[in-house]
Amino acid sequence: MSNDISLLRQAFVSQRQFYDDHNFPRGFSRSGNFTLLEASILDQHGVVLKGLHNKTIEPQNEHQEQFLAVAMGTLEPTNPIERAWIKYLKLTTCKSKFHTLFGRSKISGPAPISQEYYSEADNL
Repeated sequence: MSNDISLLRQAFVSQRQFYDDHNFPRGFSRSGNFTLLEASILDQHGVVLKGLHNKTIEPQNEHQEQFLAVAMGTLEPTNPIERAWIKYLKLTTCKSKFHTLFGRSKISGPAPISQEYYSEADNL
C-alpha cells in the first residue's frame, strides 16, 4: 500500500471541515500541538476519520480498513494520516498531569516559642 500523501488524501475525502472547539478552540494549527501537515490532515479529513473511528461510517477502501486497524490498536501507524489521528486521540483522551510551583498542603502557623531559649536574666 502506498504512503503517498496525495493518494491518501483521496482515500479519505470529506465534504466538510473538521472542528474540535472543545479541545482546540483556536484550531489545530494554532494549538501548538500539531505540525502544519497534521493540522491540515485533521482539518480536511477529520470528519471521515472520526466517523470511521466511531464506526458511524463503513470503510470504503483498503486505506480506510487499515486506518481502522490502526485506530483499534492492532497495527502501528505507517502513514501521516494514521499518525495524525493517533496523536489527536492521545491529546484528547489521555489525562495529562499538571505541575505547579505551589503545593496543596497548608502552611502551619508560627512555631510556639519554647521557654528553654530564655533565661531568668532575660526577664527584665
